[in-house]
Amino acid sequence: MIKNFNNQKQIMNIAEVLLLAGMLFVLYLIFLWVPEDKRLGIVQKIFYFHLASAWTAFLAFFIVFVLGIIYLINRNIQIDLLASASAEIGILFTTLVLITGSLWGRSSWNVWWTWEPRLTTTLILWFIYIAYFLIRDSIEEPEKAARISSVYGIIGFIDVPIVFMSIRWWRSRLHPVVFGEGQGRSRGGMDQDMLITLLFSLAVFTILFLVLLHLSYKQKIQAAEINSIKQDIRHQL
Repeated sequence: MIKNFNNQKQIMNIAEVLLLAGMLFVLYLIFLWVPEDKRLGIVQKIFYFHLASAWTAFLAFFIVFVLGIIYLINRNIQIDLLASASAEIGILFTTLVLITGSLWGRSSWNVWWTWEPRLTTTLILWFIYIAYFLIRDSIEEPEKAARISSVYGIIGFIDVPIVFMSIRWWRSRLHPVVFGEGQGRSRGGMDQDMLITLLFSLAVFTILFLVLLHLSYKQKIQAAEINSIKQDIRHQL
Protein backbone atom coordinates (compact mmCIF):
# COMPACT_ATOMS: atom_id res chain seq x y z
CA MET A 1 0.00 0.00 0.00
CA ILE A 2 2.88 2.35 0.86
CA LYS A 3 4.50 1.47 -2.46
CA ASN A 4 1.31 2.34 -4.36
CA PHE A 5 1.07 5.63 -2.48
CA ASN A 6 4.67 6.48 -3.36
CA ASN A 7 4.04 5.61 -7.02
CA GLN A 8 0.97 7.84 -7.12
CA LYS A 9 2.94 10.64 -5.50
CA GLN A 10 5.75 10.30 -8.05
CA ILE A 11 3.27 10.36 -10.94
CA MET A 12 1.61 13.48 -9.53
CA ASN A 13 4.97 15.18 -9.07
CA ILE A 14 5.81 14.48 -12.72
CA ALA A 15 2.38 15.72 -13.82
CA GLU A 16 2.75 18.93 -11.83
CA VAL A 17 6.21 19.60 -13.31
CA LEU A 18 4.85 18.97 -16.82
CA LEU A 19 1.91 21.25 -16.05
CA LEU A 20 4.11 24.11 -14.88
CA ALA A 21 6.50 23.78 -17.83
CA GLY A 22 3.57 23.43 -20.24
CA MET A 23 1.80 26.51 -18.89
CA LEU A 24 4.91 28.65 -19.22
CA PHE A 25 5.48 27.40 -22.76
CA VAL A 26 1.86 28.00 -23.78
CA LEU A 27 1.94 31.53 -22.35
CA TYR A 28 5.06 32.15 -24.43
CA LEU A 29 3.33 30.80 -27.55
CA ILE A 30 0.17 32.85 -26.99
CA PHE A 31 1.65 36.21 -26.04
CA LEU A 32 5.03 36.23 -27.79
CA TRP A 33 5.16 33.70 -30.62
CA VAL A 34 1.81 33.41 -32.37
CA PRO A 35 0.86 36.47 -34.49
CA GLU A 36 -2.11 38.66 -33.65
CA ASP A 37 -5.32 38.27 -35.60
CA LYS A 38 -5.48 40.91 -38.36
CA ARG A 39 -9.08 41.86 -37.61
CA LEU A 40 -9.46 41.39 -33.83
CA GLY A 41 -5.92 42.19 -32.70
CA ILE A 42 -4.58 41.09 -29.33
CA VAL A 43 -8.03 40.35 -27.89
CA GLN A 44 -8.18 37.29 -30.15
CA LYS A 45 -5.58 35.62 -27.93
CA ILE A 46 -8.31 34.90 -25.38
CA PHE A 47 -9.50 32.33 -27.93
CA TYR A 48 -6.77 29.88 -26.85
CA PHE A 49 -7.99 29.94 -23.24
CA HIS A 50 -11.65 29.96 -24.29
CA LEU A 51 -11.49 26.92 -26.54
CA ALA A 52 -9.16 25.01 -24.21
CA SER A 53 -11.60 25.62 -21.34
CA ALA A 54 -14.47 24.34 -23.50
CA TRP A 55 -12.49 21.22 -24.41
CA THR A 56 -11.72 20.56 -20.73
CA ALA A 57 -15.37 20.99 -19.74
CA PHE A 58 -16.49 18.58 -22.45
CA LEU A 59 -13.85 16.06 -21.36
CA ALA A 60 -14.95 16.34 -17.72
CA PHE A 61 -18.62 15.80 -18.57
CA PHE A 62 -17.74 12.88 -20.85
CA ILE A 63 -15.97 11.23 -17.91
CA VAL A 64 -19.08 11.85 -15.77
CA PHE A 65 -21.10 10.13 -18.51
CA VAL A 66 -18.79 7.10 -18.70
CA LEU A 67 -18.39 6.75 -14.93
CA GLY A 68 -22.15 7.03 -14.50
CA ILE A 69 -22.61 3.96 -16.70
CA ILE A 70 -19.84 2.09 -14.86
CA TYR A 71 -21.37 2.94 -11.47
CA LEU A 72 -24.80 1.66 -12.48
CA ILE A 73 -23.14 -1.64 -13.44
CA ASN A 74 -20.87 -2.27 -10.42
CA ARG A 75 -22.24 0.17 -7.76
CA ASN A 76 -18.74 1.10 -6.60
CA ILE A 77 -19.04 4.26 -4.52
CA GLN A 78 -15.50 5.33 -5.42
CA ILE A 79 -16.55 5.50 -9.09
CA ASP A 80 -19.36 7.83 -8.08
CA LEU A 81 -16.97 10.05 -6.11
CA LEU A 82 -14.67 10.26 -9.13
CA ALA A 83 -17.64 11.23 -11.32
CA SER A 84 -18.61 13.91 -8.80
CA ALA A 85 -15.06 15.28 -8.82
CA SER A 86 -15.07 15.40 -12.63
CA ALA A 87 -18.44 17.17 -12.66
CA GLU A 88 -17.10 19.87 -10.32
CA ILE A 89 -14.18 20.53 -12.64
CA GLY A 90 -16.55 20.57 -15.61
CA ILE A 91 -18.61 23.30 -13.96
CA LEU A 92 -15.45 25.29 -13.22
CA PHE A 93 -14.30 25.23 -16.84
CA THR A 94 -17.79 25.86 -18.20
CA THR A 95 -17.82 28.98 -16.03
CA LEU A 96 -14.48 29.99 -17.57
CA VAL A 97 -15.95 29.39 -21.04
CA LEU A 98 -18.85 31.73 -20.29
CA ILE A 99 -16.58 34.41 -18.78
CA THR A 100 -13.94 34.34 -21.53
CA GLY A 101 -16.70 34.16 -24.14
CA SER A 102 -18.32 37.29 -22.73
CA LEU A 103 -15.00 39.15 -22.70
CA TRP A 104 -14.31 38.12 -26.28
CA GLY A 105 -17.86 38.90 -27.34
CA ARG A 106 -17.66 42.41 -25.91
CA SER A 107 -14.71 43.19 -28.15
CA SER A 108 -15.89 41.24 -31.22
CA TRP A 109 -19.65 41.81 -31.19
CA ASN A 110 -19.84 44.91 -28.95
CA VAL A 111 -22.13 43.09 -26.48
CA TRP A 112 -21.41 41.12 -23.33
CA TRP A 113 -24.08 38.54 -24.11
CA THR A 114 -26.38 37.55 -26.96
CA TRP A 115 -28.77 34.62 -27.19
CA GLU A 116 -26.75 32.99 -29.93
CA PRO A 117 -27.10 29.16 -30.24
CA ARG A 118 -23.71 28.19 -28.81
CA LEU A 119 -23.85 30.67 -25.94
CA THR A 120 -27.37 29.60 -25.06
CA THR A 121 -26.64 25.85 -25.15
CA THR A 122 -23.46 26.38 -23.11
CA LEU A 123 -25.41 28.27 -20.45
CA ILE A 124 -27.94 25.42 -20.39
CA LEU A 125 -25.04 22.97 -19.94
CA TRP A 126 -23.84 24.99 -16.94
CA PHE A 127 -27.30 24.89 -15.35
CA ILE A 128 -27.61 21.14 -16.02
CA TYR A 129 -24.54 20.33 -13.95
CA ILE A 130 -25.34 22.87 -11.25
CA ALA A 131 -28.59 20.89 -10.90
CA TYR A 132 -26.48 17.70 -10.77
CA PHE A 133 -25.04 18.82 -7.43
CA LEU A 134 -28.34 20.20 -6.14
CA ILE A 135 -29.78 16.73 -6.69
CA ARG A 136 -26.84 15.04 -4.94
CA ASP A 137 -27.03 17.37 -1.95
CA SER A 138 -30.80 17.01 -1.60
CA ILE A 139 -30.63 13.21 -1.11
CA GLU A 140 -29.33 12.05 2.26
CA GLU A 141 -28.88 8.38 1.34
CA PRO A 142 -25.41 8.09 -0.34
CA GLU A 143 -26.26 5.10 -2.53
CA LYS A 144 -29.52 6.62 -3.72
CA ALA A 145 -27.81 9.96 -4.39
CA ALA A 146 -25.10 8.19 -6.37
CA ARG A 147 -27.60 6.20 -8.40
CA ILE A 148 -29.83 9.14 -9.29
CA SER A 149 -26.95 11.51 -10.03
CA SER A 150 -25.36 8.84 -12.27
CA VAL A 151 -28.53 8.61 -14.34
CA TYR A 152 -28.79 12.39 -14.42
CA GLY A 153 -25.14 12.75 -15.47
CA ILE A 154 -25.68 10.32 -18.33
CA ILE A 155 -28.75 12.17 -19.58
CA GLY A 156 -27.19 15.60 -19.03
CA PHE A 157 -24.28 14.76 -21.33
CA ILE A 158 -26.69 14.93 -24.28
CA ASP A 159 -26.23 18.71 -24.26
CA VAL A 160 -22.46 18.44 -24.94
CA PRO A 161 -22.77 17.36 -28.61
CA ILE A 162 -25.60 19.87 -28.96
CA VAL A 163 -23.25 22.66 -27.84
CA PHE A 164 -20.59 21.48 -30.29
CA MET A 165 -22.96 21.16 -33.25
CA SER A 166 -25.10 24.21 -32.48
CA ILE A 167 -23.30 26.60 -34.86
CA ARG A 168 -23.72 24.07 -37.66
CA TRP A 169 -27.33 23.11 -36.99
CA TRP A 170 -28.57 26.67 -36.44
CA ARG A 171 -26.12 28.33 -38.86
CA SER A 172 -24.75 30.83 -36.38
CA ARG A 173 -22.66 33.57 -37.98
CA LEU A 174 -21.09 34.79 -34.75
CA HIS A 175 -19.06 31.76 -33.70
CA PRO A 176 -16.41 30.62 -36.18
CA VAL A 177 -16.18 27.00 -37.32
CA VAL A 178 -12.71 25.99 -36.14
CA PHE A 179 -12.78 22.30 -37.07
CA GLY A 180 -14.70 20.88 -40.03
CA GLU A 181 -17.39 22.62 -42.01
CA GLY A 182 -20.57 24.45 -41.06
CA GLN A 183 -23.78 24.46 -43.04
CA GLY A 184 -23.86 27.09 -45.70
CA ARG A 185 -20.39 28.39 -44.90
CA SER A 186 -16.82 27.87 -45.98
CA ARG A 187 -14.53 25.34 -44.37
CA GLY A 188 -13.25 26.20 -40.93
CA GLY A 189 -9.55 26.51 -40.22
CA MET A 190 -6.71 28.74 -39.04
CA ASP A 191 -3.10 29.56 -39.73
CA GLN A 192 -0.53 26.91 -38.89
CA ASP A 193 1.02 28.94 -36.05
CA MET A 194 -2.39 29.47 -34.48
CA LEU A 195 -3.25 25.78 -34.81
CA ILE A 196 0.03 24.75 -33.15
CA THR A 197 -0.62 27.15 -30.27
CA LEU A 198 -4.18 25.89 -29.89
CA LEU A 199 -3.08 22.23 -29.81
CA PHE A 200 -0.49 22.97 -27.11
CA SER A 201 -3.16 24.83 -25.13
CA LEU A 202 -5.48 21.83 -25.35
CA ALA A 203 -2.70 19.49 -24.20
CA VAL A 204 -1.76 21.66 -21.20
CA PHE A 205 -5.39 22.13 -20.15
CA THR A 206 -5.82 18.34 -20.34
CA ILE A 207 -2.91 17.87 -17.92
CA LEU A 208 -4.42 20.56 -15.69
CA PHE A 209 -7.71 18.66 -15.70
CA LEU A 210 -6.02 15.40 -14.69
CA VAL A 211 -4.16 17.08 -11.82
CA LEU A 212 -7.32 18.79 -10.56
CA LEU A 213 -9.28 15.55 -10.90
CA HIS A 214 -6.75 13.68 -8.79
CA LEU A 215 -6.78 16.35 -6.07
CA SER A 216 -10.57 16.65 -6.02
CA TYR A 217 -11.06 12.88 -5.94
CA LYS A 218 -8.53 12.53 -3.11
CA GLN A 219 -10.38 15.18 -1.12
CA LYS A 220 -13.73 13.43 -1.67
CA ILE A 221 -12.31 10.08 -0.57
CA GLN A 222 -11.01 11.68 2.63
CA ALA A 223 -14.36 13.40 3.24
CA ALA A 224 -16.20 10.10 2.75
CA GLU A 225 -13.88 8.36 5.22
CA ILE A 226 -14.44 11.10 7.80
CA ASN A 227 -18.22 10.84 7.38
CA SER A 228 -17.99 7.07 7.80
CA ILE A 229 -16.04 7.47 11.05
CA LYS A 230 -18.60 10.01 12.31
CA GLN A 231 -21.44 7.61 11.58
CA ASP A 232 -19.66 4.76 13.40
CA ILE A 233 -19.16 6.99 16.46
CA ARG A 234 -22.85 7.96 16.44
CA HIS A 235 -23.91 4.31 16.31
CA GLN A 236 -21.61 3.47 19.24
CA LEU A 237 -23.06 6.30 21.31
